[in-house]
Order: sequence, then C-alpha cells, then structure tokens
Amino acid sequence: MRFGLRKLTLLDYPGYLACTVFTCGCNFRCPFCHNPVLVTGSESDLECSFADILEFLEERGKRLDGICITGGEPLLHRDTLLLAQAAKALGYKVKLDTNGTFPDRLQELLDGGFADFVAMDIKNSPAKYALTSGVDNWAPVQESVKMLLGGGVDYEFRTTVTGNLHETADFTAIGQWLTGAKRYFLQGFKDSGDILGGDAEKFAVSDEKLKEFLTEVRKFIPVAEIRGR
Repeated sequence: MRFGLRKLTLLDYPGYLACTVFTCGCNFRCPFCHNPVLVTGSESDLECSFADILEFLEERGKRLDGICITGGEPLLHRDTLLLAQAAKALGYKVKLDTNGTFPDRLQELLDGGFADFVAMDIKNSPAKYALTSGVDNWAPVQESVKMLLGGGVDYEFRTTVTGNLHETADFTAIGQWLTGAKRYFLQGFKDSGDILGGDAEKFAVSDEKLKEFLTEVRKFIPVAEIRGR
C-alpha cells in the first residue's frame, strides 16, 4: 500500500495544524470528482510507503496536531486502520474522510478509538444515489449514517452540489434523511481542471441555487451551512 502526502494543511482538518495522507482507489465513480488520479490511478502514482508516512509523523510530532486521511476511499484499505492506530499512538488527532460504504471498517476504527473526527460525503438524495455515485447498493451508506448520528465520534456530513445532478427536492430528501445531524455542509462544485466526468461546465452551480438548496435543507437541519463560497 502506498500513500500520497501533503505535509501541511490548515483546511483539511479545521481547527488543527495537520498533514493530509491520500490513499488510491475508490469504489464510487462520481462524474464531478476533482481528483480522478486517486480514483482510477494506480499506487505507482503515489510516492510514500507506510514506513515513509510513519517516519514523517514521528519527525513532525511536535509541530503538527493532526492527520487527515482521505482518498479516493481510505476504507478500501485495511492499512488505513493501521495508519490511524499508529497516528493515535504518536499523539495525533485523526480525521477520516469517507463515502460511508465500509461501515464494518468504520465501526472497527471507532471501536478502537482511532478516529477523532469523521467527514462523510452524502452524494445525493436516496433516490439518486446510484445516478450520482455509479454504485447501485447504497445500504452500507445508510448504515454509516446511522452510526454517526448515533454518536460516539465527532462528525460532519457534506454534499458537493452540482448544477445538473441536484435539485431542490433532493435537499428535502437529504434533510429528512439526516435530521438531527450536528453538522451538514453544502459545497459548490469547483473545477479543478481534471474532472472524472470530463465536461466540468455542466456541473457548475450558481450561488443562487446553493442558497435555495440551503434554505430547503435547513427546514430539517437548521445548522446546515454553505462552505467555500
């Protein structure tokens, strides 16, 4: 298993000076994905071994507060659990980014106390999950949502909003699904210049639409916010 490494971030783990570790591979095929090399690429595209990451964490322990483990989908790999465990043993706060499709591994991570914060992507309303993610079976996602809503770890839910895959009714359904969530963010699609689905223009969403969607979802999740605009 190989990893990518961003040695310093002030954004990926809000409130903490952190590094970001990237894993390769994802079981979703969201067409608006802004980092396709981590979805369809191979581990040869990444530069760090497990030992390299551990060496970096040991060296930076007095200067960094946390580590964000992201992807791709980190829970595709059992090494992610080992990395989180090792980071916690070194005194780091651990944040995990996930699409929620591996609830058993997520539960294992939480039961071991190896994550301090989980950020879970909500791709769309239940009726449009397959259309948006490219995966028919979204039952594991439901299980992970229930797990986080049930407490035990700090968390947030977030949706990357597009102009062509999302409409107001979707945020009615998402709001009903996530009622009681302590944090939920709408993030407008941004063109990275390398989009999995090709034509980025069709995914663009206006500020007006984002505000419309926020107003709808706040009927169920009053704490919902727009992030990044």
